[in-house]
Amino acid sequence: MAAENVPPIARKGLDAQGYIEREGSLGRIPQPFHPVVAAARDRVLDLFGPRLHSAYLYGSIPRGTARVGRSDLDLLLALQDEPTDADREGVRELGEALDKEFPQIDGVGTLLYSRDLLLSELERHDLGWFVACLCTPLLGDDLAECLPRYRPDTLLARETNGDLALLLPRWRERIEEADSDKTRTLLVRFMSRHLVRTAFTLVMPRWNGWTSDLGEMAEVFGAYYPQRAEQLRTAAVLGHTPTADTAVLRTYVDDLGPWLADEYTRVHGTKAPR
Repeated sequence: MAAENVPPIARKGLDAQGYIEREGSLGRIPQPFHPVVAAARDRVLDLFGPRLHSAYLYGSIPRGTARVGRSDLDLLLALQDEPTDADREGVRELGEALDKEFPQIDGVGTLLYSRDLLLSELERHDLGWFVACLCTPLLGDDLAECLPRYRPDTLLARETNGDLALLLPRWRERIEEADSDKTRTLLVRFMSRHLVRTAFTLVMPRWNGWTSDLGEMAEVFGAYYPQRAEQLRTAAVLGHTPTADTAVLRTYVDDLGPWLADEYTRVHGTKAPR
């Protein structure tokens, strides 16, 4: 059973009306990353031209917590029309070029969607929330102006992370396909972060706050589920400093992941089918 004690971390991330505040800003970008962001902005424009509706930063760089040589550059791009395979290949090549040119970053991740999808009713409490609350405008008209305000409620919890059970089979396949320490390390990093964020949103409505800090997420979760607290603390650490240990991945898909998926469904239900 979940514990009922109040987490030791002060609630935060909400405005005076109880809505999730948008995190990050261009003014918080650490100076070493300014040239990276400037290059990304210019090259995204060159790549898509008038087809680009808007571009956003998210993650540690606009939050001001990025670490030189260890943090990646995270971008979300909204196109006026549906992205094609050629578009996806273009952003992949762009990311590789930026990663090679700028030692300040350790990889580039780019999400690519159409404007219509990001504003769709189906994505209102998933990708729409992501843009409105976790993304920092870089280029174009801000889609957040077309989206509602968001509270840390069960609807948001369900629509953001209520699909873990559907993801686990593919995660198992990716573990089987991993053929190098580099690939396994990337999987540990990705799965650790995903599980910590899912565990946090499981308890987010009861905590009634928001944070993107993995360590804080794990501590908040642990106050409600002390029997799983140490697992989440370890996953939060591995989200920043991953290992290539296959045993970690197995624990995620054979123990922590299935338990978390079942508990999430019990508490919040399942995400609307995509």
